[in-house]
Amino acid sequence: MCHQLDDVMKLCCELSANQQIQTTVKGSGKGAAAAGGLAFAGGLVGGPLGIAVGGAVGGLLGCWLTSGQFKPLPQIIIELSPQQQQKLYCSLLAVLGDIQWTDLAQLTALVMGNATLKQQLTATLLGYISKELQAQVHYVD
Repeated sequence: MCHQLDDVMKLCCELSANQQIQTTVKGSGKGAAAAGGLAFAGGLVGGPLGIAVGGAVGGLLGCWLTSGQFKPLPQIIIELSPQQQQKLYCSLLAVLGDIQWTDLAQLTALVMGNATLKQQLTATLLGYISKELQAQVHYVD
């Protein structure tokens, strides 16, 4: 069972890496609030020039507040606790159904060769990340 759990977690990493998915855990709002708040305060104090200066300073502050909070999804998956991995595994196993595999290479080939299964697994993974970890998902362009 542990072997299969590892295979499924590595498959999730592969799926999310192929689609270049990143996540952020409740950090974007702080950055936006800092930028907007300081632009507003700058506008009150210095007029149009104050808006520009406040926005620039707020943008830098927002960048600093949220630095390191945007992570590739494979990194998030690797950092899950054993309990979180088990819960995700159970969700994904329901999608995989009665598919049997002997190793990661075979599982990856089975999933990548079936567009519907790949889409269902990705949707389940993203649903788990959004619901359980309360993270926002972003696709890197």
